Amino acid sequence: MREPAPQPSAPQRSGRVPTRVGLGDRSFRLLALLAGVLVLVILALIVVSTTNQALPAFRHMGFRFFTSSRWAPPEDEYGALSFIYGTAVVSVLALVLAVPVSLGLAVYLSEIAPAKARSAVIYAIDLLAAVPSVVWGLWGFLVLRSPMQDFYQRLSDLLSPLPLVGRLFEGPVSGLSFATAGTILALMITPIITSLSREVMDTVPAAQKEAAWALGSTRWEMIRGAVWPYSRGGIIGAVVLGLGRAMGETIAVALVIGSSGQITARLFAAGDALPSQIANQFNESEGLFRSALIALGVTLFFFTIVVNLGARALIARSTRHVRGVAR
Repeated sequence: MREPAPQPSAPQRSGRVPTRVGLGDRSFRLLALLAGVLVLVILALIVVSTTNQALPAFRHMGFRFFTSSRWAPPEDEYGALSFIYGTAVVSVLALVLAVPVSLGLAVYLSEIAPAKARSAVIYAIDLLAAVPSVVWGLWGFLVLRSPMQDFYQRLSDLLSPLPLVGRLFEGPVSGLSFATAGTILALMITPIITSLSREVMDTVPAAQKEAAWALGSTRWEMIRGAVWPYSRGGIIGAVVLGLGRAMGETIAVALVIGSSGQITARLFAAGDALPSQIANQFNESEGLFRSALIALGVTLFFFTIVVNLGARALIARSTRHVRGVAR
């Protein structure tokens, strides 16, 4: 009896990726690595070049550059404290005004708004984000200045007698002031924070929301217990991006802040900031004066790095907390 002929065995899969696909992956990985290294190299070159040009001012003033508020170029006196103070005040004021509105809009668009209203509001927010900063500044200078001065006067008459906080609203008031600059910056960063926060909230898994509904939660309880913890890290990142925009804004702030380098608790008084001071005086500067202005830019860059590092720490802490709760 003849034995059956052996059947050809099925080809075994080696599990190896084809050479062409492997080459494509390696090429993409190399390009991504080169792009990342290029960004770091450009950043390092910016730091080195600007710091070298700012060294004469740092050497001339020493640590007094950061502790003195006297800015007198004819006398070779360059103190940046008043400009650092002005940048901090208008940036914090912008966040105080913008963050509640932005988060409220993001929650509305993500969880509450009907489809038609959602599309219309998102379109309007995107248009606001595309408005150039010089347009915001001109609008604030030409249109907003006089009405805001009248509003500041009424607010000052009402709130300045109050203890403690009354000093913030004392007169005399000016339409070109810390408050006006902070208001313009708040209008500029609200679309950014809103758009990013909304996109983060849209990534919350539907299962988390449905679990909250199943437990009998109200809409607010669902947002607070399911949406907010999952989105916290991304929202912090969005707020920091808005803060970075506020700290670095130049033209809009230069037009509405008043260009008066002073340290005062009065929000309705004129002031100045690091970017606006550089923009207003750089074309007329030379020698040590120009080096001092570049030193203002280096100072702003340093504070931006510190803010970003702090934000990364907050985001990492929030992420660890969310993971711990999820486990």
